[in-house]
Amino acid sequence: MKRKKEIYKVTDKSSLIREELGLNIYSTEEKKPLIPIKPKPAKTSPFNDIDINKWKEYSEIITDSLWLIGSRDKSGAHTAELHGNFIPQIPHQAMFRYTKRGDWVLDSFLGSGTTLIECRRLGRNGIGIELLPNLVKRSKELINSEKNPYAVTTEVIEGNSYLPETTEKVKEILVKNNCKTVQLIIMHPPYHDIIKFSDHPEDLCNAPTLEDFLDKFSLVVKNTYNLLDDRRFLVLVIGDKYSKGEWIPLGFYTMQKILENGYILKSIAIKNILGNRAKRNLEHFWRRRALVGGFYIFKHEYIMFFQKR
Repeated sequence: MKRKKEIYKVTDKSSLIREELGLNIYSTEEKKPLIPIKPKPAKTSPFNDIDINKWKEYSEIITDSLWLIGSRDKSGAHTAELHGNFIPQIPHQAMFRYTKRGDWVLDSFLGSGTTLIECRRLGRNGIGIELLPNLVKRSKELINSEKNPYAVTTEVIEGNSYLPETTEKVKEILVKNNCKTVQLIIMHPPYHDIIKFSDHPEDLCNAPTLEDFLDKFSLVVKNTYNLLDDRRFLVLVIGDKYSKGEWIPLGFYTMQKILENGYILKSIAIKNILGNRAKRNLEHFWRRRALVGGFYIFKHEYIMFFQKR
């Protein structure tokens, strides 16, 4: 019986040649120990915790000027029960971009507490100012129902944002917590008289004229200016309005008031509006009105980013 021929498979031809020449096929070089690669130290800016060395990992942060956001975040204590309150994704994005953990955030038009709920989630301290007593009570309930894993401070002040005595209350809270200033201001005022939030004479939705609304809004910006750290940011969320057949560029009017009070404009983002309660199930009605009246239906609002000079 013939013996099967053994076949040797050579994976390294250079080793075979060295063996035929009588050379050592084993390396005599001493293997050097592997040196562990040290991670780069975090590279962050003075106003956030984003590590630029890992910029690809921050996929959730929006950097484009067009914000196409689907449904609002309704998780945890967030609720859409207040007509006109902004979606939680806005303060969430603003805090990620313009604050560090442990910083202080001031919301001068708190509403139902959306900003302070996000403060608890992201580890930022927050102060909110709200004019209406019923909303002060409700916002406290919602904020306190949100978990506070970072043990941050969240305080709600009942008061008028354009009055100096309200600003003094903010200062008292800061001093009590060994601070002097906040690191971010968020403003989401009424869009003048589009939605009537109350009958309160000091509510900006009841300002008798556009000029009066803008003057009072300017006072809010002026009174909170010294509460903000130098070079830090103010975020304004605002929309335009339509009145007596005329488009009123409320966004640009309020923008100008902020610029007049010591800020520079850094960016403007356009956010889509979906599921507007006032126009819900009335799309055909509004489309017909637009065709007849020669106007376009509001489907956007502005998010404006300012930096203190």
